[in-house]
Amino acid sequence: MKSLVFILFIILFGTISFAQNIHAYIAPNDTVVIDTTNHQRMLLGYYSRKSFQDTSFSWWFNSLYDMYEIDSTNALSLKDKLNNIQITVVMGTWCSDSRRLVPKFLRIMDFLDFPKDKISIIAVGRDLKGKQNETEGLNVKSVPTIIFYKDSKEIGRIIEFPKESYEKDMLKLLNG
Repeated sequence: MKSLVFILFIILFGTISFAQNIHAYIAPNDTVVIDTTNHQRMLLGYYSRKSFQDTSFSWWFNSLYDMYEIDSTNALSLKDKLNNIQITVVMGTWCSDSRRLVPKFLRIMDFLDFPKDKISIIAVGRDLKGKQNETEGLNVKSVPTIIFYKDSKEIGRIIEFPKESYEKDMLKLLNG
């Protein structure tokens, strides 16, 4: 009987501990809502990359991030061209294209040691709007949309899919 009580205690304690930590990676300022179409959690507005480690998102983000094989030759050619560049990524955590492509893009940026504070990530709902009009004036019609700025002026964007690869498309974009 004591062992049965002990086993039940372990199961109950483990379940409570897991339930309390399941969403521990969502930063206090990040907004998570329920998508009314698929009833899944989705991010809205500006958010931190730490939120990708939440169980609602890590299952797709981490595997695609880790599996992506960087075209290191073309990627390394980008390093000097990224000086004074700011990037805005507009994505939907509900969108299969965003789920597939944004982890790859961020892996390239990490490979290049591109400063994380120079990348803003905006999560949008199916209406392509964030939490508080973060996409107003950005003319976003599809996600993901990755916008490159130099001296606060847009120099180009990659909309939805890269034409060749992120590495090659960024080289063309940054070369003018």
